[in-house]
Formats: sequence, structure tokens, C-alpha cells
Amino acid sequence: MTLLTPWRLVFLAAVAALALLYVLMQRRRRTYALRFAASDLFDSVAPQSPGFRRHVPATVFLVALATLVVAFAQPARQIRVPRERATVIVAIDVSLSMQATDVDPDRLQAAQEAAIRFVEELPPTLNVGVVSFAGTAAVLVSPTRDRLPVQNAIENLRLAESTAIGEAIFTSLDALANAPADGSDELPPARIVLLSDGETTVGRPDGAAVAAAREAGVPVSTIAFGTADGTIVYDDPTTEQVENQRIPVPVGEDNLQAIADDTGGAFFSAASLEELEAVYTDIGSAVGFETIDREITDWFVAGGLVLLALAAGFSLVWFQRLP
Repeated sequence: MTLLTPWRLVFLAAVAALALLYVLMQRRRRTYALRFAASDLFDSVAPQSPGFRRHVPATVFLVALATLVVAFAQPARQIRVPRERATVIVAIDVSLSMQATDVDPDRLQAAQEAAIRFVEELPPTLNVGVVSFAGTAAVLVSPTRDRLPVQNAIENLRLAESTAIGEAIFTSLDALANAPADGSDELPPARIVLLSDGETTVGRPDGAAVAAAREAGVPVSTIAFGTADGTIVYDDPTTEQVENQRIPVPVGEDNLQAIADDTGGAFFSAASLEELEAVYTDIGSAVGFETIDREITDWFVAGGLVLLALAAGFSLVWFQRLP
């Protein structure tokens, strides 16, 4: 819990002063009672002592005042709510290394399944676009709130040669620039979520793409997907390679982490479908939701009023007077 106007707690000093005054008055009353106790009339005048009950109404009353002071300071609690304005570009690597089977059933199919679930779990108010990249990058779906074309595009991804991560970022930035306007003067928050298993081999360098993303104020969160043991079978017809030769395709992490770090995004690595789904869940929580302070003053006002009523009730029942 937080307080939106914490300085108002200074009024608790008045409550503390009342509590101190009450204690002093009780001590003074006890002194008089002890003097009166020497009289032979004490037993007939006060045959029974109320004991602790005489302090209950005052104690509850003071707690009620303290509760109302806290209410005056505007208490609030943090809650997660769906973002109303945001655009997410899901960029997926479709280079030939994504056919490696170190992830069951293979890297691409696992990435497709996890990406579809990621999109399904995003708040419906978010715009989502899809970019695929290998030797070049292409916008498959421009940012939209319609999830069906997004899911269809992810399901129909096809492999191609080479890897152009820099081009993927530039293309994603272009897609964000064409995102539908929402009538606000401020640009809606945007993020690129890029999944790859390798490093840039063609196209514009990552450094230039990172600079463009930083200038646009768009974080790029990256996911390194795969293991160090990944291999693919590739038959290059332009060479005299032995057919069905296995080529190692270990996942590259350093460049993807650098992209995330330099653009203010987050870096993740995943070596299985389960890990990838967990990563997408984390990203979805950060991208699709925001934490806000929601005022709960009413709760404390209600609590203070209930305590005041209890204090009055105790005093009337036990002493036939209000506190």
C-alpha cells in the first residue's frame, strides 16, 4: 500500500496527543480514586469497578480517528490493468537454422506455437503486427487489433536462407510508424519482440538498427531460441558437399543480448517450448499490462466509521453515555 498524499499523516500527531491526554487523565483519576478509597463510604459508592472495559471505548475511538487520518492521506494499492494504448511487433526468424530439431518438434514450429499463445494472451486493446525475416524482412501483418490475421501469418511462416536481424528491426520500426492512430497527441507505447537463433549474416548491421530503435524510443526485447547442440541437414547444390551433411547451428546469444541492452529492452534465452512460453508470458506481462495506483480511501473511511460506531456502542451499553 502507498499513500498519495503522505504529508497528511502529520494529523496523527493530534491523535497521539489525545491518547497521551487520556493516559494522563486516567492517572489523575486513579490518584483521586486512591484518596477516596480511604473513606469508609467507598464500598457503598462504587461496589464494582468497570475494570478494563472503561478503556475500550476510548481505545476504539482513537483507533477510528487514526484510521480516518490515514484515509485523509489517500491510501492506494498497486494493481495491474491492461494497457489501453500500445503496439507490439512480433518479429520471428525464419532462417534455415530454425529447422533444427534440438527443440521439439523443431525450432520454428515451437516458436510458432509459443508466439500464437503469446498473441492470444495479450489484451485485446493492443495492436499487434508480425514481421518475418531471413535474408530479408517483411511485414506479414500491419499492427491491428484483429488477432485472426496475426495468428494465420504466424502459422504460415516458411523457411528461407540467411539471417538479417538488422533488417528485421528496421522493418518493424516502419510497421510501427504505420500503426493506426488513436486520436491522441502522444505516441502510443511500442515494443518489438524479436526471436532468433543466430546472428546477422546479410543486410544492414545490427548497430545501425539499434541506433534507429533508440532514436524512435522503441525498446527491442530479444529471445535467443535454441541450444548449443542444434544441427541441420543442408544439401547445397552449388558445391560438391556430401548430401545430408549435418551443419552445426548453435544459438547465438551475445548479439541478441547487446540489442536488448542497447535499446532498453529485455533479453531472454529459451531452450525448449516450455521455456519459450514462459518467456513470452513474462514479456506479455510487461508489454500488455501496466501497474497503477488505485485509491482505496473508501475502505479506510468505512473502517473508521465502523470503529466509531463500535466505540459509541460499547460506551452506551456499559456506561449509558457516549464516549
